[in-house]
Amino acid sequence: MSEDTAHKTVAPSDPALDRNRSVLRYILDGYAQTQPEAPFVQFWPGPSWTYGELHRKVRLRASALAQAGVGRGDHVLCLMGNSPDLLCSWFAINYLGAVYVPINAGARGHMLEHILSDADAPVLIAQAALVERLSEISPGAVKTVLVVEGEAAAISGYDVRTLVDPEKEDMQALSLSQPIEPWDLHAIMYTSGTTGNAKGVMSTYAQHYTMGPDAFDCVGTDDRCMICGPIFHCGSTLYVNAMLARGLSIGMMREFKTDTFWQAVRETGSTYCLLLGVMAAFLLKAPVRPDDRDHPLRRAFITPFGEDGPLFAERFGVEAWTIYNMTEIASPLHAGPGITAKGIAGKPRPWCELRIVDENDMPLGTGEVGELIIRSHRPWALMAGYYKNPAATVDAMRNGWFHTGDSFRRDEDGTYYFVDRLKDIIRRRGENISSFALESEVLGMAEIRACAAVAVPSEFTEDEVLIVVSPASAQGIDPASVLDRLSVTLPRYMVPRYLRVLDDLPKTASGKVQKHLLRKEGVTDDTFDREAAKPARAEA
Repeated sequence: MSEDTAHKTVAPSDPALDRNRSVLRYILDGYAQTQPEAPFVQFWPGPSWTYGELHRKVRLRASALAQAGVGRGDHVLCLMGNSPDLLCSWFAINYLGAVYVPINAGARGHMLEHILSDADAPVLIAQAALVERLSEISPGAVKTVLVVEGEAAAISGYDVRTLVDPEKEDMQALSLSQPIEPWDLHAIMYTSGTTGNAKGVMSTYAQHYTMGPDAFDCVGTDDRCMICGPIFHCGSTLYVNAMLARGLSIGMMREFKTDTFWQAVRETGSTYCLLLGVMAAFLLKAPVRPDDRDHPLRRAFITPFGEDGPLFAERFGVEAWTIYNMTEIASPLHAGPGITAKGIAGKPRPWCELRIVDENDMPLGTGEVGELIIRSHRPWALMAGYYKNPAATVDAMRNGWFHTGDSFRRDEDGTYYFVDRLKDIIRRRGENISSFALESEVLGMAEIRACAAVAVPSEFTEDEVLIVVSPASAQGIDPASVLDRLSVTLPRYMVPRYLRVLDDLPKTASGKVQKHLLRKEGVTDDTFDREAAKPARAEA
């Protein structure tokens, strides 16, 4: 059966399982025919592309990749930051029916070597400025390095070439003997690996559709999504795909920067965005300006939703929304607009079944805190497993449910609330302390830019609480003042004993704080001890 014949089969009623609606190649082909002049992307700074221009650029890039040996089912690594080249390369890889394997642009050394070794990818597309990192590590399966955004010197063990798109499409190379199906892999995305080697999450087109287009029913035909986070991360990838599948448009920053974010929003005409992690907090720390509400942004998805959520909505005049997701799942919860409750994640989407369970997977009742587990009645809506890691796959999917590793509670209305990562909960004085809740409280202080709360050993029993903070300005931080103010606003058992100041918190290449390193370092010589300081302060 030819691809054209197969492509005309009756579409399933479920859009995630309809290749015309969920598979990137056929989405691009369709919009190139129906709306070639409609805008798709405005890079900031940089060019803008219509759907017709995007389609042609992707087919040319796909032709170049095919001529370099990339074929159906091949894994192709991408080592680039947000750019026209990364977007075009991702789409071209999928256009050929190959598998997109993005690498965090900050990766190097052991982290980069692990991915090259694990991914079984013979071809790597890399930004010229990042290619020199390959000289530090073993190549794994990589044979060919295709360089964009400049030229790179030869590196022993690799065939390093400049990636040049042809002037004409290679029609033979672009043809497929069989159609790409929704249950085929579109990507292998490596998780952050905060405590060990990153795991490669195998993601199908059906999962990507469930994660993105199906989850944004609040988006209208006049919306443009600002992509301000890296598209090597699923948190931004799903927003790109959500707008593509709906025939809408995106703006794209090369990287998130507090001092240029609002300029990018205004100049791209973006109407909504995802603010992941500390992005909202960083924007709130910027000085108040008279034009804080002079922008086209109408809503912001703030994840996780802490103290900064309602403050951001009020200051900048936007609707506050939130969404809960992981690379392995598919946006099972969202909430908004008008939300204010700290930790809110929302109510389940229709394709998911959720439970909160104890350590034995036994269901817990309303208000009880336990691990959130998920399953779906839609085929392929969750990850297809961890690449070459069956033991981790079985452990994550035990008893037929995906185990998130996150603590949640559910109220009587059926609304779910994020409490903490299971491994980050602190046990003190017979009480469980959410590091997320404590960090949210600390981040409300103007002088603090970032915060991580971790457990450290107590000389008595259970844990003591250490907060590690970084300053928002050169004025610095007075540890005694911070802890005194927390003693007024927090229950006694939550008030940290220790406070340590660092210029920057240790992070993974994707920006997640490496709490395991802070726990390992524990109470250092430069750590302020509130208990030890009490006698001296009393005498003063």
